[in-house]
Amino acid sequence: MRSIADVRAACAALPGSSETFPFGPTALVFKVGGKMYALTDITADPVTLSLKVRPEDSEELRAAHPAIQPGYHLNKRHWITATLDGTLPDKLLNDLLTGSHAMVVASLTRAQRAELGLG
Repeated sequence: MRSIADVRAACAALPGSSETFPFGPTALVFKVGGKMYALTDITADPVTLSLKVRPEDSEELRAAHPAIQPGYHLNKRHWITATLDGTLPDKLLNDLLTGSHAMVVASLTRAQRAELGLG
């Protein structure tokens, strides 16, 4: 995953995902059930992707990968920003993306999940 097209495709493949621009014309936000799980700037070069993570994983990820920083303009305990410069393995990025999506889905009510067809 290195381009905006790659990010969009990966997010579109996640159940219930939608794209929005609530913070202006360049801040692309991916939501599930109306809640944000990923954020990217469509003009950034290299592309960056902010994702929700468990607080205990945030520090470990940042220590292990220089391309992962605290969430830019987000709660630093719960969000990271990954620079998609080719140094992060695709499997790690996919795991972080699906994990962020899953955390948000888990926070939805049973009725919201059912409405989205997520169980």
